[in-house]
Amino acid sequence: MEWIAGLAAALCFALACNLDTVLLAAGYGARGVKVTLAQSLVLAGVTTAVTACSLLLGDAAAAVLPERGAQVLGGLALVGIGCWFLLDWLRGVVQGGTLPPPPGISGWVALAAALAVNNAAAGVAAGAAGVGVAAAAGSNFLVTLLALPLGRRLGNSAGGGWALPVSGALLVVLGSVTVLG
Repeated sequence: MEWIAGLAAALCFALACNLDTVLLAAGYGARGVKVTLAQSLVLAGVTTAVTACSLLLGDAAAAVLPERGAQVLGGLALVGIGCWFLLDWLRGVVQGGTLPPPPGISGWVALAAALAVNNAAAGVAAGAAGVGVAAAAGSNFLVTLLALPLGRRLGNSAGGGWALPVSGALLVVLGSVTVLG
């Protein structure tokens, strides 16, 4: 019975850590960008590696970093991505719908790193709270892989032209709440 509680905690942790991934994918879906399997694996792999490290460090990282430092950094990264989506949408409106191409593999690694910063803050707290590293990391990897197509579908079906600014605004709100929280 204890393993079920541990798995439930890890799954809740992974779901909480991947709201930003759904919003990111919705923004790309609204732009008509399909996230490939390789890009999905980069996002899932980098975020999971950072999340696992933060879980492992848990108490040690909490002792070294100011309690709010990682949260503020993650929140600012989310605000930046949200603003990027809003600016892309505005540029598309001004330029008649022309948007830049999706980033290359190095851009996906950078996006994954930005998403991972948010997970690191939660991972430190979860690690200190005793959430299992293997269960949380495995859950994060799988939920990330599921969040990407879910977000893309939401972006494709959310009225097309409005999904990008809505996902950008939600990312800005999520990041702001994290920073101000």
